[in-house]
Amino acid sequence: MSVPTRRFGRTGLAMPVLSLGGMRYQQSWSDLPADQITAASQQQVRATLQRAVAVGMHHIETARHYGTSERQLGWLLPEVPDAQRLLQTKVPPNPDPAVFEAELERSFERLGAQHLHLLAIHGLNLPEHLEQTLRPGGCLEVARRWQQQGRIGSIGFSTHAPLPLILEAIESDAFDYINLHWYFIRQQNGPAIEAARAHDMGLFVISPTDKGGHLHSPSPRLSELCAPLHPIVFNDLFCLSAAGIHTISVGAAGPADLDLHLEAVALLPEAPRLLPPILERLENARAETLGAAWLKSWPLGLPEWPDTPGGINLPVLLWLHNLLEAWDLESYGRARYGLLGQGDHWFPGANADGLDHSVSEDELLAVLGGSPWAEQIPDLLRRLRQRLGGSPSQRLITAD
Repeated sequence: MSVPTRRFGRTGLAMPVLSLGGMRYQQSWSDLPADQITAASQQQVRATLQRAVAVGMHHIETARHYGTSERQLGWLLPEVPDAQRLLQTKVPPNPDPAVFEAELERSFERLGAQHLHLLAIHGLNLPEHLEQTLRPGGCLEVARRWQQQGRIGSIGFSTHAPLPLILEAIESDAFDYINLHWYFIRQQNGPAIEAARAHDMGLFVISPTDKGGHLHSPSPRLSELCAPLHPIVFNDLFCLSAAGIHTISVGAAGPADLDLHLEAVALLPEAPRLLPPILERLENARAETLGAAWLKSWPLGLPEWPDTPGGINLPVLLWLHNLLEAWDLESYGRARYGLLGQGDHWFPGANADGLDHSVSEDELLAVLGGSPWAEQIPDLLRRLRQRLGGSPSQRLITAD
């Protein structure tokens, strides 16, 4: 089979609906010297790239801070040719545009590239990141200069930001495309999709398999509810059936990781028949375990994490509670819970470990006056901590 393409918004590029993401096949999350890259690791990247080319996954996206990804990929691009290849990397903004430009130069060097079809400003997660990018003389001006020199095609951004900041970046009309989190378990960024469509932006869904619920190792409960489809296939169909989405990332560690995603593409014409019964089962399971009253009102009156004692991220923690209760997403919940407090601006706020220690129940209740569930929330957080607590996770600072 050959993966079909969609017009990638105003970039005009013919974008395959599956993109080869470069954050899992690399040897290391450190940018190792060339002589430390092993032949075995390089062969694995080669096999993955060859399989992607063979099935029509012409878009490859990586990032400056995906460890050895750019270096390993750059060595292989001339050896695994693809006349339709679309190459993308991502470079984070910096207060000093000269530092940003040096990072950009390093990406080109690592990739052995003279031209990139796509460059994303990586991680517009905070207001200062957007300001560093858009201000006169900022990072975008650097990227535009490279664009005018013919070294860069289209310029976009990737983000883990709150929705209002994402919308602000879109409304600036400065970007041609967006790398965005949106999948079945996380649909809060729906308004950003609509805004991107209004600006004719290309829309790339980030990490739908891993951040979409650890679908590579789904819970038995989720597998049962998604049958006859594998949860990866279900989620791919869900994403690719949504208006405005052009491509989803496949973070493959090896060529076999492409199989289920290719199955989803083959089933795309049948999505209108396959999705509704699965969606109904998933929603029924959520309603049965959590109750209609909770589902209707749980987000109401919750303070954001900067306004909560100890920085406890109540919206995220209660969302994890919902995923755990409804579909048993325990491995995903444990990873996300452990990342809170460790994830910087990529996954901000703290988990519930501080409750009853650095934060008293009375202090928490004092900021929950707007919640209809204020009295229940402290015990709910304690149960969540008991089930998901343990060793903290550590985020690789610029990984999606």
